[in-house]
Amino acid sequence: MYKKQLTKEQALQKLRHYCAYQERSHSEVKDKLYQLGIWKKDHDEIIASLIEDNYLNEERFAIAFAGGKFRMKQWGRVKIKYELKQKQVSDYSIKKAMKQIDEEDYLRLLEKLAEEKYASLKNEQYLVRKKKTQDYLMQKGFEPDLIMRTVNALTQN
Repeated sequence: MYKKQLTKEQALQKLRHYCAYQERSHSEVKDKLYQLGIWKKDHDEIIASLIEDNYLNEERFAIAFAGGKFRMKQWGRVKIKYELKQKQVSDYSIKKAMKQIDEEDYLRLLEKLAEEKYASLKNEQYLVRKKKTQDYLMQKGFEPDLIMRTVNALTQN
């Protein structure tokens, strides 16, 4: 038993709800169209309609995504950029999103995460402690040069 084919209008309605609930990337909407079983020939038309009605906006998605991952998950720029690339977001939108992350907040978060991680490893040897702190910050997606500077400043004290 196969499921009934949705009309273009029904699909558009479903996708309006999908996009209104939360910012979406173009690739997420395309995946949703496949899930709904919409004919490939109708994809571009539906996506164009969503963009026209301002349900779908790649730049807005990128800014919301970057801001959310930075504030909630405490990710660094490297990891955020990588994730946006995975979602096939344009370089232009990625640059716009990166500009929205405040430099002072970014450095403050990096220092806070470094201090917390370093403090949590107080039973480790100095070099092991330093290395594990650096690895943790790399995994969080911060830039290597910023990590080195921050960890070195932290271990000087």
